[in-house]
Formats: sequence, C-alpha cells, structure tokens
Amino acid sequence: MAAATGCSSGSGSNHETSAVAPSTGSSVSGGSSASPTAGTPAALARFYDQKLDWSSCGPAKCATLTVPVDYADPGGATIKLVIDKVPATGHRKGSLVVNPGGPGGSGVDYAAAASEGYVVRKDVHSSYDIVGFDPRGVQRSAPITCYDDAQLDTYLGADPTPDTPAEEQQVAAENKAFGKACLAKNGNLLRHVSTVEVARDMDILRAALGEDKLNYLGKSYGTLIGSTYAGLFPQRVGRFVLDGVVPPDITAEQENLGQAKGFEQATRAYVRDCVAQGSCPLGSSLDAGMTRIRSFLKAVDAKPLPVTGQGDVKELTEGWATMGIAEAMYDKSSWPVLTDAFQAAFNGSGNKLMALADQYASRNSNGTYSGNIMQVINAVNCLDRSSPSSLATYRQEAAAFSKVAPTWGPMLAWGGLVCGEWPVKATGKPEKITAAGSGPILVVGTTRDPATPYEWSVQLANELANGHLITRDGDGHTGYMMGSTCIDNAVDDYILNGVVPPKGKTC
Repeated sequence: MAAATGCSSGSGSNHETSAVAPSTGSSVSGGSSASPTAGTPAALARFYDQKLDWSSCGPAKCATLTVPVDYADPGGATIKLVIDKVPATGHRKGSLVVNPGGPGGSGVDYAAAASEGYVVRKDVHSSYDIVGFDPRGVQRSAPITCYDDAQLDTYLGADPTPDTPAEEQQVAAENKAFGKACLAKNGNLLRHVSTVEVARDMDILRAALGEDKLNYLGKSYGTLIGSTYAGLFPQRVGRFVLDGVVPPDITAEQENLGQAKGFEQATRAYVRDCVAQGSCPLGSSLDAGMTRIRSFLKAVDAKPLPVTGQGDVKELTEGWATMGIAEAMYDKSSWPVLTDAFQAAFNGSGNKLMALADQYASRNSNGTYSGNIMQVINAVNCLDRSSPSSLATYRQEAAAFSKVAPTWGPMLAWGGLVCGEWPVKATGKPEKITAAGSGPILVVGTTRDPATPYEWSVQLANELANGHLITRDGDGHTGYMMGSTCIDNAVDDYILNGVVPPKGKTC
C-alpha cells in the first residue's frame, strides 16, 4: 500500500452553462492596491497575462490555464491545467480557490461539489465563486500515469509489511518497477510536479482570475500547497484557511511516523466506539479489539479472503484490507460500515472491506480508476522530500514505529520505500515557512485526525508569522464542513468578514 493519502472527507470530495468573462475586480482581502500582475517576472508575463475562456461544464464553468513545465525554463514546454468555478449565488466579493488534498485529489471535482451544498456553506458560496483546479499531474491536467488498471491493482494489493528478507527484496523490486514505469511514461514532467511548482501555478491562476490577492481553502495536503504559496508570495495572501495541516518542515520519516500515530489513535477511537455500541465483532474491550484487527491483518497476509464483482481483483490481501480500514478512519460516519465489513470478513467474505478500499483508491468495482491519485501521490511526495534506499533503515523504522503504533507503524514505515527507490532525485526539502508579511492565516486542527495529526496544525500555526489556530475536538479528517457548527461559523466569519477567532478557540 502507498503511504496514506490525505484527501479531505465529508465535503463533497468523496474522499471527492453560458460563457462568462472573468471578473477583473480586486479581492475583498484589502491591504494592496497592486494589480493582479504587478511585480511578476518579465519571463512569465505571457502566463500571467492570460485571459480565461470559460465554457459550460455541468454545474460549473470550465477553462484551461497554461503554465510552464519548468519555471527555470519559461520559454520551454508548457502544459494546460483544467480549472472550474461554481459562480457566486449572490453579491460576488471575489474568488475562493479550493483544494481537497492528496497529493492527487481533483480540485475540479471538489469545486463542482459546491453546487450541491458541499465544500463551503451557503453564505460563503453566495459571496464567492468557488474555483478548483486539477494540479499539474492530476486527473485532467497532464495526468501522471505509470500503470494500467490491472497493473495498479497488483501494485496496490501487494504486501505492505514484509516479514522476511525475501519479502523485503520483493517490496523493493515492486517499488523500483513502479518508479521506472512512471519515468518511462511521463518523462520530464515527472521532474516537475512538486508542491513548489503547484504553488507557482496557483499564483498564475490568481492573476488569471483577476484577483490582487488569493483567497484559498486548502485541506490536508492542500495545506502544504497553501503554506508553500504563502511562503513564496506572502503579500498575495488573502483570506487563507489551512485545514488539517501537513507541515512544510517535517521529513518523510516524521510524516510517516506522525500518520502512524494518527491512524493508531483514530483506530482506537473507532474500536472504543464499536465496543460501546455493543455486539462489536472485534471483542468486548479496546485492547481486545485492537489485537483482533492486528491478528486479522496477519491472517489475511497469510491467506487472503475471496472477493467477487471486483474486476481483476479476486482476493482481499493485506494491502487492500489495510486500505479499507484506513478509509473508514477519515469520517466517523463510516465507522458502522467498517464494523459491518469486519463482520463479513470474519464470516469469510472480503467484499465489504474491498468496497471501502475502492473508495480509498478512487477505484470502481469494475476495476477501473476514476482518478490517478494512487499514482501521482508518489510522484509529488518523492519530489518534495527525499527518502533513503537502505532496506535496513525501513526495517529499523518499522520496529520503532510499531512501539508507538503497533497496528499502523510497520505499514507506514515501509510505505516510504517507494521514494527510496524513486528514479528522480528530490528537488524539495523540509523547510520552515513563516510567510512574514502575510495577512492572517487561519489554521484548523482536529484532535483525533488520522492523516494529519493535530500536533501538525499546532506546529504550523506557531511557525507562521500571522497564523491563528482553531481546534475541533473530534474524530475524522479535517474540521471545516465536518459537522461542527462552531468551527463552520468561525471559518465563515473569517472568510466573509476577516474576523480572526480568539486565541485558543476550541470547538
């Protein structure tokens, strides 16, 4: 299994009309009278001067944005990014760009969900065009694909926790083959899908939207895009909400360990709830339930369960089972579904757990994939942060991680090996971002978030020169539009009126 993805949940991401000229009005954010293109490098002028040609695409309006593949060579190759907007329903104040995370989540699909009442609440949608884009390498924007559907099924279903030297060598070989396929099929683009480049694309998008400042809602990995943007363009920061933080200054090992702890904590919360409901198939206590999950995964590793109606996938392996359990940790409303899936699995059927794994991987039950998140996630992560190739290192990490996260530690430790075997050298490195000179940046953290542990939100809020933390005491991934009226009101008041919540606000 790949390292855990970080798409937001519960906001229309599932995780996911007549032409109108773009507005050239300034953002509501204030504080600058600069034009949208002021201060941009002359070599990038042709990109910053673009006019968007909107056309109808279902509930939204769509356009394309041309950006350079390599910002160091702006006269070279270009790619087109697909963008969309769901227009403001009332008196328009400006554009709000949104991203659901990943890396690899579709911002186009995410923004389109605003038409159905997801992503943001009604008052925000009344005042803002909700704008999404598929980042470079994602889905509609020069998508990174390495394997066909059947090959990807095999790769994702592979053993995520090697137990012997032979299995370790097998995992290394599988990851090396995947990386080689990515390089063979995508060439130079594979070297240019870093978060820094996505953030630079987003500034061109800001200018094309006619906005002096960028108003932005980023969730999960979308917070890394946002904080990176704020570090590069602090004076262009408008109303910024970073929800469920991936910190810019942690190593790959720290990220994997943090997620291992986060998923362990979330799984314990799930089991505790399952036991409290009564008749929990995992047992009658928290410890018994956690032990049962681990023994189940070991059993499935040794002898996969049969599944039907899943295309080429005929067995629920440990890799698929782990994904299915992970999917349910993103949103508490999925906990009863997971309990049913465990019951079915204990009765010999892997179908329900596989259905959850499908959701995690953006996979359809017929074996096709609705997005490329499970391929591009590695391309982005491996450019952003380097990882060692030594198998001994991962063996040691797996042992260390398992002491604090016995259920999730080994899988997330070994998940880093894909970057250790990646054929392209990392261009990024962990770096603290303060975004000095920016306006207020609202950071939202959830106390039992599995994929982006609460401590990460605290960390970024403290490091930002103008960061302001708001806390949701709860379960699931991200905080806004996750059922807390208190959080939603605070975020809306900030986006609409610029009101920063009081220090230490907890919901």
